[in-house]
Amino acid sequence: MALMKWSWNSVATYIVLLATVSALTRQNTQTKINFTSFHAEHPEWTFNHLVVDERTGHIYLGGVNRIYKLSEDLKVLVTHQTGPSEDNPKCYPPSIVQPCNDQLLLTNNINKMLLIDYKENRLIACGSLYQGICKLLRLDDLFKLGEPSHKKEHYLSGVNESGSVFGVIVSHNNLDDKLFIATSVDGKPEYFPTISSRKLTKDSEADGMFAYVFHDEFVASMIKIPSDTFTIIPDFDIYYIYGFSSGNYVYFLTLQPEMTFPPGSATKEQVYTSKLVRLCKEDTAFNSYVEVPIGCEKNGVEYRLLQAAYLSKAGSILAKSLGIKPGDDILFTIFSKGQKRKLNSLDESALCVFVLKEINDRIKERLQSCYKGEGTLDLAWLKVKDIPCGNALITIADDFCGLDMNAPLGVSEMVRGFPIFTEDRDRMTSVIAYVYKNHSLAFVGTKSGKLKK
Repeated sequence: MALMKWSWNSVATYIVLLATVSALTRQNTQTKINFTSFHAEHPEWTFNHLVVDERTGHIYLGGVNRIYKLSEDLKVLVTHQTGPSEDNPKCYPPSIVQPCNDQLLLTNNINKMLLIDYKENRLIACGSLYQGICKLLRLDDLFKLGEPSHKKEHYLSGVNESGSVFGVIVSHNNLDDKLFIATSVDGKPEYFPTISSRKLTKDSEADGMFAYVFHDEFVASMIKIPSDTFTIIPDFDIYYIYGFSSGNYVYFLTLQPEMTFPPGSATKEQVYTSKLVRLCKEDTAFNSYVEVPIGCEKNGVEYRLLQAAYLSKAGSILAKSLGIKPGDDILFTIFSKGQKRKLNSLDESALCVFVLKEINDRIKERLQSCYKGEGTLDLAWLKVKDIPCGNALITIADDFCGLDMNAPLGVSEMVRGFPIFTEDRDRMTSVIAYVYKNHSLAFVGTKSGKLKK
């Protein structure tokens, strides 16, 4: 392999490329490039998450039963074993805390979240064992600094679906950082909040690690799906596709089921709606929760099933065409066609761009109308969907973070992205983007393992 100097963006792009190496090598025999590759000890041990240390270029890879630390050229530096261990998904609390009546079986630990905590020089690695507990590992040698497991808030999700958890770290100069974490609850809303903010204490073994930022008898730093919702939609869940922070807010991109009336029909059917969720970073009571539906359309074709997303900046050329400033936040998103097939999406897909400011402006308009007493809260995951908005004589500015009324709140009108590219046969499944010499570049991975630039 030819030696090259890599910037952080180049490294990230290189990582996306690695996922397509085997397919590219098989399909394009005329290409003479040799790629560096890395494989798990067992073929069935899939890789689930990957992060790159932007300071060192070291690569941290979360897979089944293992966390790997790799060099830039994919040499193994350290391996940390996370499983298998004896467990049963019906054990709550898990058997490591109290005895369980269900039979324990040797169970793989699937990595569900991998985050670098730069401030404390540690890796947060969450797995599927024991109702989803997390380890804190030292970046240098993957030494286990802590593994909180004795309180209810330590169990982040009982779901085994590897892509169902997203975390965003919010840093503070003189205070403990916070971890906003979003997860599918797999029909267990009584155990797991779907979104919450947790304390990231300096001491990895501190008693308050992963405790809710705020929690009293009535209010907490969390959102729970009401149990009654599952009586209407038995398989209801909120699936988290991507998460990020920008300005004063934390955002999550989701896929959610809804029951709707098709045109001309008197019978409801289940569809999936892609939604962006926004919360203020400093909102301890989660009064700022707002969600807005997003989608894309080109030539009359609706693309509504979110597959992947990536936050980037607008290069000057793209900024001019979108009517925004260079450097403004934009979201590159992949949608597949339709709204019905979450698990088996159609191959028709679209790459679309959203201007984050336009989404925020739409949310601001919705907040202003609701606080005038117009409309309802309009949230599909609340059983009572027609809770009216309350009237309050307040000013809704750009930094408004909610009151203990009119929350949580949903936006009914969909925000549409700008379609950039469509693919009809080989569904696009991943995206990464950055700015190079005023150009906004996007790299897209497909279902068959191809890479599109």
